[in-house]
Amino acid sequence: MLDLPRLRVLRAVVATGSIRASASALGYTPSAVSQQLSSLQRETGLQLFERVGRGIEPTTAGLTLAAEAEPLFAAVSRLEGVVGDLRAGRIGSLSIGYFGTAGATWLPSIVAALRAEFPELRLELRLTELDPSEPDIDILVERPGTEYPPQVAVHHLIDDPYLLVVRDDDPLAERAEVPLAELAERHWVDNDFAVGACRQVLLEACAEAGFAPRFVVETRDYQTAIPFVATGIGITVIPRLGIGNLPAGLTALPVVAPATVRRINVVVKKSVAEHPAVQRTVELLHDLTAGDF
Repeated sequence: MLDLPRLRVLRAVVATGSIRASASALGYTPSAVSQQLSSLQRETGLQLFERVGRGIEPTTAGLTLAAEAEPLFAAVSRLEGVVGDLRAGRIGSLSIGYFGTAGATWLPSIVAALRAEFPELRLELRLTELDPSEPDIDILVERPGTEYPPQVAVHHLIDDPYLLVVRDDDPLAERAEVPLAELAERHWVDNDFAVGACRQVLLEACAEAGFAPRFVVETRDYQTAIPFVATGIGITVIPRLGIGNLPAGLTALPVVAPATVRRINVVVKKSVAEHPAVQRTVELLHDLTAGDF
């Protein structure tokens, strides 16, 4: 395989017509240039220069090799530009995982900022509740007992408390807070995936309070569950971020004993942690959640 630095020296000597001038242009000594040319001649088995008076001139072989090397250096220059763009986060791709509430609450402004600052960066958004793949960045609800692998960095964002949603005419609506055990005999409206992390947090809190919820309706998202509460079918317990604007006639109040919260983290693969767009995403998430709760 031809040595790229030696080809660069050949190209410079052919372009300047002088060992001394090419040495000055490359930041080498004249003797180092001569050594590189001698090594290239041995490497190729070609006579690339011949002496003319006190100087040298390229042979036909030297001129041909220098000319054929031009596309190679142009390609190298392009690659160096790509490396610079990748290092600066201007191009490439970035996958961001999220759960439903995070997607609705935070991702629109994050994606808008990333698109403005890194316009050539391709963003892949993955609803990780349904997609088991491992994105570069994952905004997630921590399952109880989770142990993270060593190849990721974990940044805590917020603790999101669960609230009881009841009708205004429910006797509990006048309370400041409700112990979870008092909901043991109530009819519940389910509001999450059966294997979802948020549901697991809630079910473990109910188990700690000594009961399992009596689900009479099973929905799979918060905004569908809330109208069922308005009909009087049952109550539901939803993280604060998932409630949004409650319809008239409904009230939300904290549940306690135990106080139930979901821990929201952003998990970043260490292999991409230095990527400017990754760092910017984490920064934006911290900014968005700084004033919550």
